[in-house]
Amino acid sequence: MREGAAAPGATAREETQADRRRHIARRDPSEDRLSLSGVEATGMSGMLPRASRYLAAVIPGAVAFNAAMTRTSPPPAAVACFLLSFAGFCALPLARRMEARPGGGMFRKAGLALTVLVPLLLFAEGAVAWNRSGVLPMPALICMLIGVGAVAGAHLRRQAGLIVGGQIALWLPMSGMTTPPFAVTLLLLGLAAVLIATREQRKLDSADLQRRLARDRAQTRARDILADYEETGQGWFWETDRRSQLTYVSTPVAALLGLDHEALIGRPLTELFDLGEAQEGERSLLFHLSARSAFHELPVKAASGEERWWSVSGRPIYDQFDNFVGFRGSGNDLTEKRRSQEKVSRLANYDSLTGLANRLQMSQLLEKILSAPQEMNRSCAVMLIDLDRFKHVNDTRGHPVGDALLRQVAQRLERTVSQAGRVGRLGGDEFKVIVPNRTERSRLADMAKDIIHSLSQPYSVDGQSIVIGASIGIAVSPDDGTDSDDLIRNADLALYAAKDAGRGRHHFYAEDLHAAAHARAEVEKDLRGAIANGDLQLFYQPVVATASEQIVGFEALLRWKHSTQGWISPDKFVGIAEDSGMIAQIGEWALRTACHDLAKWPEDVRCAVNVSPLQFANKELPTVVTNAIAQAGIRPSRLELEITESVFLNDDDGTDAMFAALKRIGVRLALDDFGTGYSSLGYLKKAPFDKIKIDQSFVRGTTQPGSRNGAIIASITSLAHALGMDTTAEGVETLDELDLVRMHGCSHVQGFIYERPLDASAALERLKTGLAAVAKGPRSARAPRQTMLRKVLLDHNGQFYNGTIRNISSTGALVEGLWNVPVGTIFKIQLSDNHVAVATTRWCAQDRLGLEFARPLPRDASGRIEAVQDGPPPARRPLIQKAG
Repeated sequence: MREGAAAPGATAREETQADRRRHIARRDPSEDRLSLSGVEATGMSGMLPRASRYLAAVIPGAVAFNAAMTRTSPPPAAVACFLLSFAGFCALPLARRMEARPGGGMFRKAGLALTVLVPLLLFAEGAVAWNRSGVLPMPALICMLIGVGAVAGAHLRRQAGLIVGGQIALWLPMSGMTTPPFAVTLLLLGLAAVLIATREQRKLDSADLQRRLARDRAQTRARDILADYEETGQGWFWETDRRSQLTYVSTPVAALLGLDHEALIGRPLTELFDLGEAQEGERSLLFHLSARSAFHELPVKAASGEERWWSVSGRPIYDQFDNFVGFRGSGNDLTEKRRSQEKVSRLANYDSLTGLANRLQMSQLLEKILSAPQEMNRSCAVMLIDLDRFKHVNDTRGHPVGDALLRQVAQRLERTVSQAGRVGRLGGDEFKVIVPNRTERSRLADMAKDIIHSLSQPYSVDGQSIVIGASIGIAVSPDDGTDSDDLIRNADLALYAAKDAGRGRHHFYAEDLHAAAHARAEVEKDLRGAIANGDLQLFYQPVVATASEQIVGFEALLRWKHSTQGWISPDKFVGIAEDSGMIAQIGEWALRTACHDLAKWPEDVRCAVNVSPLQFANKELPTVVTNAIAQAGIRPSRLELEITESVFLNDDDGTDAMFAALKRIGVRLALDDFGTGYSSLGYLKKAPFDKIKIDQSFVRGTTQPGSRNGAIIASITSLAHALGMDTTAEGVETLDELDLVRMHGCSHVQGFIYERPLDASAALERLKTGLAAVAKGPRSARAPRQTMLRKVLLDHNGQFYNGTIRNISSTGALVEGLWNVPVGTIFKIQLSDNHVAVATTRWCAQDRLGLEFARPLPRDASGRIEAVQDGPPPARRPLIQKAG
């Protein structure tokens, strides 16, 4: 459709408005700039009549009328004057065109004389000549001049000076019929009048010119402002007819949409927007267009290739008869505002590091599920995930590496959980998974195992391998809580239980975890007091050379005797010390104390001290070791530092530098618990170890039929021998185990088969008796036991008792909580909701008793007892009874 044409069905008023807006949109900016000289020229050209046809026509008309009335004809001289006058008026259009040209001001005076004043003068001369011929009466002459003067005055009505001048020119020939003085006087008066009128006219013209210039400047300013506003793309205007078809739209909009501006005219307004993306805004827009109601700032998406949003406003317009003729409105760019809002929303609801949902959004999601209108939709499961050994990575490798590791953890979590639930980060190395709807515990357990397996695989950060782990606590709604606070607290308790059980595993919430959490807090508080009061002690277990059966050293073991609870196992407080940060203080104390005691022993006896991964990551460790050795006055080679494999989880330059610094001191280094961590033969070829300690888990069960532990021990000893390292087998308790590790080439043995741990004074007394060691113990070992902390119910002839399993094997268990139970007492032990075992009491000491199962309990593929793995512990009875 041609731009200048009106839209189909548009009224004349619509066309006028559309033409005016299109003229504004398409105008040449040079048209808006009116030079003063041009305006003045245009204004002064107004002194000439705009049309000359009436002046030209009045000449022959007046002559013909008087000739007819007097029945005479003008003489030749008069006819010549009339013809010249007629020609002068006919030249008036040419004079106006000459004056309108650039520099045409020079034709102004000539034009005034030749096209107005001279023709009037010639006409009057002709009329006077006609009168003088004696054939035209004086009244006819006067009437003739008055008539022509009236027509000339009408044409010159806006120029007072020309009116006076014209009248003078018209009546000047009549002066010859009077006396000369009178004629001269009349002429002078007429000229004066002309000058006065001309001056006043110029003032009026100048004022009128200034008014028109101001009006033009205001119109130009408004057009420029609107044009600039449209050109920026921030705002634009539009108008439609009664059928919502565009009659005007700003040119930049067409360019933004990649369309021709003229092609948009006559198209529906809604084609400017993307109907599929802005459904809510589009529905509102269509409603207002159909209802003919005003709308304000509707957000809509532009139908352009890029992501762009507009805010559209409009109102209906009506003609003078109150008929609806269309809509008129404007639009503003919302793109940057929406992007800012989306960014703010993302910062408020998503973790900036990993892109996962943050604590706020996860809390809102959990609240939404738990407050669902229907009770059946309120079921869900919450998994709290804590990364094992992440703090060590952050402390040793720096926060940038830790941040990169967290991003990879988030990606693995999202891949593993997938559509089954929502993953979020709570902060630090804590993550949360919400699984909506009721899910079987077996499926939740499988998901937790998959998460742990995925997160435990090696990571590559800056070209180096990093290995961490994960522990998971699980709480299920509504079983474990019906509001978010209870559910999160219970999942957190389950997480602590998973970490206490050895980490790298999951744990479901159970009611007894509240007591365990309270006990943990009490242990932490008491441990701080024990450190301050000096209640911690070091015990020393002999290390015996297998070839000579001579004591060659001791391993320092940490012990704590509580003021009210007695001896507390290291398994209960070492993990708490690591989590709370107290392990560094305890480790430094243990190192200094061991060196002090070592100074009292024979020169050929060494002492081994355990160094935690947190101590090893401390750059001040070499200084602490050096000071301890110097204060004790011992040879550095008598001190042996036992380091676990976990220090290699971040195999970097810092680890190598620490090993080099310790070796420069002269101490011996031992790799503790070899084979139980994330073992890699790669670090054995570069780490300067003097000894490899074989973990007791490989010694246990070595003599049982089908066990592969013996082959593993043989491989470790062969490897150590090839690398020039000693080997120590830990936890040897039976003569059969001693024979086996000696046969496989272990150079040293440590365990109850030779001696139990001794305090400092007892160790010194033992050394005074000599270094020879004698193996004492049973020939074979009992079934391997699994350490745990699990509540059980014991049934004796219908009487129920609450107890706690401390360790369990396939043939028996150690139960705590019943006092003075006679040997031979038979119990039915409810190990879980779906497993009951029959056991006989074999011994009882204070509140502990040893039970032997009537039938061995089955083990799963990993060697763990199935009865305590396939379900939660049984609910406790409200009444606790004690056997007496």
